[in-house]
Amino acid sequence: MAQNKRKPLAQCDCPSTSRTDAPRNERSAEDDILSRFKIGRMLGEGGFGKVYKGKRLEDGLEVAVKYVKKSKSMEYVRIPGHPTPVPLEVGLLKYVNRDPKVKEIIELLDWQDQPDQYIMVLERPPDCEDVFVFWDNRKRILCEETARTIMAQATTAAQTCCDRRVFHSDIKLQNLLINKKTLEVKLIDFGCGRFLKESAYYDFRGTRRYCPPEFHTRGKYHAKPATVWSLGVLLFVMLFGRYPEPEDHLMINDDMWSECRLSKDCRDLIRRLLRENPK
Repeated sequence: MAQNKRKPLAQCDCPSTSRTDAPRNERSAEDDILSRFKIGRMLGEGGFGKVYKGKRLEDGLEVAVKYVKKSKSMEYVRIPGHPTPVPLEVGLLKYVNRDPKVKEIIELLDWQDQPDQYIMVLERPPDCEDVFVFWDNRKRILCEETARTIMAQATTAAQTCCDRRVFHSDIKLQNLLINKKTLEVKLIDFGCGRFLKESAYYDFRGTRRYCPPEFHTRGKYHAKPATVWSLGVLLFVMLFGRYPEPEDHLMINDDMWSECRLSKDCRDLIRRLLRENPK
């Protein structure tokens, strides 16, 4: 990724997190966010919630509605312009969706905090599926041209997250939506994310196969190198239909790795993204 040249956020603009209970908002049935949408079939389910098709009643806009069940340890964050703490995932999306908006990141259209859950209404682009399904339907190997198109947009999304002080922490095939007709890509699911800091993290949130090697060897890692590593794993999986193995890493670190069917630029990019030394 390009070097981050964005001016750091001012101290007063930085969010603060807590694990205290959010205010229990009392509301009538008319105030319930779900009264404004028709909810359809479930689109997906993960460790952080369930996502359903939805349609906004006032104008028929197709959306995705995500329900996240609250836990006692769920994090809240204070963000500028909002009087009360918001769920961390909501806060992260608010930050990455700030103007100028970036089309490579899913947009949060609306949300509501409820006593036992919070609900997010997200854009749902037409003709979309996640990149895992797209890749799986193409025999789990994409041509370099298609992989380059996806990779460029995933990198733009990742760079924007870092520029806006957000660490997504789970960039992978399943967390990228792709329009099957136009190949437009959007980064989704900030449920594993946190706000980016320059100091080290000592716990990993995300998918283990995308975990940076320094976490296993040193017990700590930094957000930007970890993001770069995850993009390397993403590119490797799209092109080879498998995760990089220890032998691949050994050859990459010894400058011995190559693949004749790929362009020189692509080979060089893989070797740089998957260096085990984050420096």
